[in-house]
Amino acid sequence: MEETKKRMISGIKPTGHLTLGNYIGAIKQFIKYQDDYELLVFIADLHALTLPIDPKELRQNTKDLISVYLACGLDPEKVVLFKQSDVHEHAELGYIMACNSNMGELSRMTQYKDKTQKISNKESIPTGIFIYPALMAADILLYDADYVPVGIDQKQHVELTRDLAIRFNSHYSDTFKVPEPVINKQGAKIASLSAPEKKMSKSESDKGTIYLLEDLNVIRKKIMSAVTDLGHEIIYDPENKPGVSNLLVIKSSLSGIAISDLEKKYEGMGYGEFKRDVADTVCEHLKGLQDKVREIQSSGAIDKILADGAAKASYLASKKLNKVYRKVGLRANK
Repeated sequence: MEETKKRMISGIKPTGHLTLGNYIGAIKQFIKYQDDYELLVFIADLHALTLPIDPKELRQNTKDLISVYLACGLDPEKVVLFKQSDVHEHAELGYIMACNSNMGELSRMTQYKDKTQKISNKESIPTGIFIYPALMAADILLYDADYVPVGIDQKQHVELTRDLAIRFNSHYSDTFKVPEPVINKQGAKIASLSAPEKKMSKSESDKGTIYLLEDLNVIRKKIMSAVTDLGHEIIYDPENKPGVSNLLVIKSSLSGIAISDLEKKYEGMGYGEFKRDVADTVCEHLKGLQDKVREIQSSGAIDKILADGAAKASYLASKKLNKVYRKVGLRANK
């Protein structure tokens, strides 16, 4: 008899543009989860509203994000893929979780502290930044998820979710499964092309960041102008040669060739020829990805995939929310 798979849920916020660092470091590893778990993946578009965002940008980011994940191998036959805003139970349970949390624990969230430190006028801090961990808890608890894959910086939010689940269960009787965080399996860490001592980031300058869907000629120019190091040796030495080491990691991650073999291949080669070779590999790889994205977006399949996913998610979410409403007294206790 086949063992029932554990359930895992993950949300992806449609803000900014996905980078080569996101692809190599996270997306390629994340896709593997669909074979090991009963996986639900939602586009966290409600979370995108915590800070001001242009509606057109949000719609385009959502479309691009779904397309990239599908192009990278997320299979709607294996995964429940949906938009958070298409399942109204997220917002409703989010309010109840906010009512069951307190200001002290929400104010201790690291990301709240980090984001508010960057806002000079404290009176203008959006409320959404403060309360969104309660919505994140609802995202997880609606589906009786066993596991939540997160980066180390998000582990605190899963711990809050556990606390809220235990608190609710203690007050109203057993209702929610208490989830476990799973620290994302990290692939290679990709650094900025212009500042290789820092990671490649959506918030860094365009010159140092490769975006998955940008023009291939622009990508090639960025790689050709990437910061290299003193000397001429093409070797992996992150401390003394961070620029060259970063390019070796990129080449190895996309080609599947071990870094030690690349060091032998490029022995005696100049930086210019080396960077051209890296650029060829990146552009060839991303051309295939971009072609798939365009094919997916022109096929009209996205709307149906999201509608099917929302229907499946709503079935699960409505059962859980009805149970919660009965427990708190908003429904007749039948």
